[in-house]
Amino acid sequence: MPILTIRHVTTYDYRQPVAFGEHRMMLRPRDDEDQKVIDSELEITPAPSQLTWSQDIFGNHVATARFADRASELRFESTVRIDHRPVGFRADNVEDFARTYPFVYTGKDRPGFFAPVRRSAELDRWAAKFLRDDGSADTSELLLDMTRSIKRTVKHVARHEKGIQDPIETLERASGSCRDVAVLMIAALRSLGIAARFVSGYLHLADDDDDRITGGNTHAWVQVYLPGPGWIDLDPSSGVVGNRNLVRVAVVGEPPEAIPLQGTWIGTKSDYLAMNVAITVKAATEGMR
Repeated sequence: MPILTIRHVTTYDYRQPVAFGEHRMMLRPRDDEDQKVIDSELEITPAPSQLTWSQDIFGNHVATARFADRASELRFESTVRIDHRPVGFRADNVEDFARTYPFVYTGKDRPGFFAPVRRSAELDRWAAKFLRDDGSADTSELLLDMTRSIKRTVKHVARHEKGIQDPIETLERASGSCRDVAVLMIAALRSLGIAARFVSGYLHLADDDDDRITGGNTHAWVQVYLPGPGWIDLDPSSGVVGNRNLVRVAVVGEPPEAIPLQGTWIGTKSDYLAMNVAITVKAATEGMR
């Protein structure tokens, strides 16, 4: 199991000192069965007058900072070490009654996250392509096919505009960011009555010249709930099933609930100069600790 070190630095620059309102951060990874935070540090400049930590309804870690000082630079530096255990998906672990779609979640397995992002006939037709003529499917194959089909047919692009593309727009353009294709898949799964939720976190990348993991960036993907294994990770951007190379920070019903850093500042529009984000993910094998 690799030990990952994740460093996430966000810097806001202003023309002159400005005042800051409350800032909300979701930067600390979750503590799940397959990933455990060993230690974490959050440095904020200027130092906040108050910093509080809490967990939301989904168990995500949320930090809230309040400020008394004005400054021309606001800097957040999160450094986390995490024990990460790659886990795949085994179809044999799915409960017998849920191995064939359609199936009905029982009371103990009913997790919510069913309502489609936006119901449409076009989306319903696209989702139905993964079913047999009689509307049935092998549940595991349905999920694998949809994940890989999005990877194959939708071009992954880095889109820096705020917000999420409508799923229909992603289909029509055949391109989108990781968050766009995640929302497309969630909408399609929910239209079929399959529980799905949005995940944001970090993607760590292997350097071809080194077997250590040396790169990384923020990323978004999907989790689906199946009776038996529970929540499983599906990454339509890469076509991969399972949590390999994925570090969860937030799991939510809708993307706006998982924004890594948001807040306000007080000044004139011309005071704002730039925002810079730098992320590194490095890993060592157990023998290299």
